[in-house]
Amino acid sequence: MNELDNKTKVIILTHQHHITGEVESFPTARLTDYILQAKAFIALTDAEIRDHNGRKILRTPFLDIARDKIEVIMPAQEVELN
Repeated sequence: MNELDNKTKVIILTHQHHITGEVESFPTARLTDYILQAKAFIALTDAEIRDHNGRKILRTPFLDIARDKIEVIMPAQEVELN
């Protein structure tokens, strides 16, 4: 997490999509804390949606994603891609 702007880059997997973006939270909050406090939607900025084959569907400065559609969410800096 960048301590200056309190944004965490995340990767979200749903049944149909691979989504990257940033969530903004309090300076000491963990991603888990943010998700547990979220209501029905989670706000992402600088978001990109791809299908599971990697084809880009869209890029947008703001996206609300339904919390109940998220299957996996993780901080992007902790992911190692092959």
